[in-house]
Amino acid sequence: MKKTAKILKIVFILLVIAFIYAPIVLLTVYSFNESTSIRTWTGFSWKHYEYFFNFSNDPLPVVLSTLLLAIIVATLSTLLGTTGAIGIYYSKKKTSSVLSGVNQIPVINADVVTAISFVLLVVALNIDKSTFIPLVLGQTALCTPFVVLSVMPKLKQMDNSLYEAALDLGATPAKALFSVIIPQILPGIISGFLLAVTLSLDDYVIAAYTKPDTFHTISTHIYSLTKGKKAPIVKASYRAFTAVVFIFIVISVTVANVIAVKKSKKNENKGEKNS
Repeated sequence: MKKTAKILKIVFILLVIAFIYAPIVLLTVYSFNESTSIRTWTGFSWKHYEYFFNFSNDPLPVVLSTLLLAIIVATLSTLLGTTGAIGIYYSKKKTSSVLSGVNQIPVINADVVTAISFVLLVVALNIDKSTFIPLVLGQTALCTPFVVLSVMPKLKQMDNSLYEAALDLGATPAKALFSVIIPQILPGIISGFLLAVTLSLDDYVIAAYTKPDTFHTISTHIYSLTKGKKAPIVKASYRAFTAVVFIFIVISVTVANVIAVKKSKKNENKGEKNS
């Protein structure tokens, strides 16, 4: 029975992994297809990669501008989210519960509700879309609550006595914040930053409502490719981009795991020698 249960667990895990990664693997394989369609294989070719990495074509400038936007939005969201999380954590219980509830609203709401609400605010304040301010603030409003949710667990896990000890030893609250609290919650801050980058790159609804007319993110650019002779090859070049990102992530995760395993082995060997 135990062997059967183990086999079923392994099969279930493999099915879940296949369900998640099979579409990405399929896109990666067909990114080398000479044809722009994924319905038929017409031969091996690098032309979609050549098209994507040609700066005179649309995809690469769009990807770079979207990545720059994501980094700006993630930086602002991380600063606001980390500050907000610390404020919520050190507030009184009633205030903390109210602020936590308010933080959940953008998370629970559909993106389209947030986008429309933000557009109405932009119109009311008469902010020009060509300034990029509505786009940056809109995505920041989307990402910040998720940063708060990433940082809060680390705040709850940290040792509060270290902060109090720093104050007792003469450190100012600001010094204790950057010397004691921030190092303890740094993993949550980093994960919040990466999550904000992902949300910004993935966002379509808020970008579609708030972006300048002459600016495209990856999602709005792909969505706009409905007609025209270039549409199929541009879409195919984005498959090549997806393959590059997927391979980069696989390599990065593999290298990180190998380094972690080597470090753990070294620590074990040191521990055995000391004992």
